[in-house]
Amino acid sequence: MFLKQSADYRTILWVALAAAFVAVQYTWPPTARVLLPLTCYFGIACGTITHNHNHCATFVGRRMNHAFGHILTLFYGYPTIMWIPTHNQNHHRLVNRPGDATITWRYTNKHNLWVASTYFFVSSYFQSEPIKQYIRRAKLHNRPLYGRILFQYSIWLGYLALMLGLGLWLHGLRTGFLVWFAAVVVPPFCSLSMIMFFNYVQHVHADAWSERDHSRNFTGKIFNYLFFNNGYHTIHHDHPGMHWSLLPAAHARIAASVDPRLNEGNLAWFLVKQYVLAWIWPKYGTQQLGPEPLDAAAAAALMAPLSVPSEPLKPASPTVVGLCTDSAELADAAHGL
Repeated sequence: MFLKQSADYRTILWVALAAAFVAVQYTWPPTARVLLPLTCYFGIACGTITHNHNHCATFVGRRMNHAFGHILTLFYGYPTIMWIPTHNQNHHRLVNRPGDATITWRYTNKHNLWVASTYFFVSSYFQSEPIKQYIRRAKLHNRPLYGRILFQYSIWLGYLALMLGLGLWLHGLRTGFLVWFAAVVVPPFCSLSMIMFFNYVQHVHADAWSERDHSRNFTGKIFNYLFFNNGYHTIHHDHPGMHWSLLPAAHARIAASVDPRLNEGNLAWFLVKQYVLAWIWPKYGTQQLGPEPLDAAAAAALMAPLSVPSEPLKPASPTVVGLCTDSAELADAAHGL
């Protein structure tokens, strides 16, 4: 299948399983309720696969990568091409500093369940502006890209409408709607919200101005197997184009240089500590590393604006990155641009 890395056979299998579970629920509606936790997992997994594909194209051929991006759109829950303005060109350049549409400290730097649970809505709102700007620029200066954007939005919305119609036709109004909601709506929503939640916990209270302590890592083997090494975030920001299968070994080489408080062994235990135990014993909660973001942002604004990067991303050694390169244009290859 002309994969760049053999590890991506599992990537393809996971996406195929996500599609298979949708087919099963449409064929046997009573399974929808039973399979919902599993389909939500595969939805979130497809979100991390989308992230990985966005940074390091899965296939060798441009057309295959383009098609794969369209397929992932169905399970991720939003056109995957929009990772370019919000993630590659914005978040990876600014990394939770002013100008990053996904900053964790926009209204408060407190880390509690309320802030974490509302982050999805706040972040989604502020990511809409880079998306609109990207579409406007494409319309004015890159008509082929603009056509691909419209095509992917059409696939996304068309899939939602087509599957709703199919559910109603096969199973009637009530059952058809419930099957559609369980199989086609809920898992992608879980994907979108959990990918943003992962981003939140990986950056909240980290030192955005540090060369190495800008991200939190979750190194548990089960989590990283289920979510394609999404827990190794420091090394990912240092080398955005590194294939996901190479991240554990690369993280091991830099782990000692990361503040120990940013290397968490188990995500579940981290969530218990932060959102349960810290209510009673604050010592179990995260503490801000480095300067308070609002103070640092004010000081930085006096020196130089951070909203526009002064230089491109630093390239990484090809011997470390392997088959992909580090740049804000990595998504171009992933989406067949």
